[in-house]
Amino acid sequence: MFKNKKEENKKNEAVSTVSGSNNSLVTGTKLEGTINANSDIRIDGELVGKLFCKGRVIIGPSGVVDGELACQNAIIEGKFTGNLKVSELLTLKENATISGDIKTDKINIQTGASFNGNCSMGGQSIKSSQKSNGALAIS
Repeated sequence: MFKNKKEENKKNEAVSTVSGSNNSLVTGTKLEGTINANSDIRIDGELVGKLFCKGRVIIGPSGVVDGELACQNAIIEGKFTGNLKVSELLTLKENATISGDIKTDKINIQTGASFNGNCSMGGQSIKSSQKSNGALAIS
């Protein structure tokens, strides 16, 4: 209550510059718009819009993303619809449901994951039109 404003500002600066911090959109939360994240983010709620992340994105089992996503690495367990660009590794867990276009360097698809759309990976175009069980045809 009687704190010096300089001390308070220093405390706020320290909190905002902590490296390795994570962001989270929790279950029951819906966000419409654009998110720019400098660190990892986990989505267990719903995002309608764009997400640009310099780290890893995790879409949890209850997470739903509809829009555009660009990040370094991604792990998807929930639902994603739209355009997905992952500069390094994309992992689709067994309960993942993807509908849209993927552009990634590497991809790991677990048995049971559902992927409908086009995938451009490592300079080659990969197309899938039905449920994937870990095998994709390279065209």
